[in-house]
Amino acid sequence: MFFQPLFKGQLVRLAAPTPDDYTIMAKWWENDEFIRLLDTAAARPLSAQGVDNWETSPSQNFFLFRFRTLADDTLIGFGDLEVMWPNQSAFLAIGIGDTDYWGKGYGSDGLQLLLRYGFNELGLHRIGLNVISNNTRAIRTYEKAGFRYEGAQKEAVYRDGQRLDMVYYGLLRRDWEVHQK
Repeated sequence: MFFQPLFKGQLVRLAAPTPDDYTIMAKWWENDEFIRLLDTAAARPLSAQGVDNWETSPSQNFFLFRFRTLADDTLIGFGDLEVMWPNQSAFLAIGIGDTDYWGKGYGSDGLQLLLRYGFNELGLHRIGLNVISNNTRAIRTYEKAGFRYEGAQKEAVYRDGQRLDMVYYGLLRRDWEVHQK
């Protein structure tokens, strides 16, 4: 029987977090565009310790990975799945912090790895996510991966004097499997 690589994609691999990551990631939190697309909280720089505290402590419900390039093992982002076991569902979050890797397929590759991990390794039925409506690059990536629009919290996010929607997307295992063929 053939198994697809679980942690290795075309451009990135899923890696475990290391203490050295936080110094690199703190640089990402100095990029206001990155943090304003990633999170609805007020943008603010974080120290290495602050990034460490920002991440949820690992548990049986939280699967946290780093995205490292295959070419030179550079840390470029992160992804996680927060699983609700009784429902066989998870909430996905992903971020490419190193802007040199934006728009080049690294996020799509990391997303595919997280989906493969969630559906094949964890046996999930559904993976959902939310994204701020002005993050069109991320929305294109999610839709390309098979996610479907499920709804929005109208004007839930306030940025630069304008109200933006928080949009919700979901992907069922059966739809993902069809999308893989």
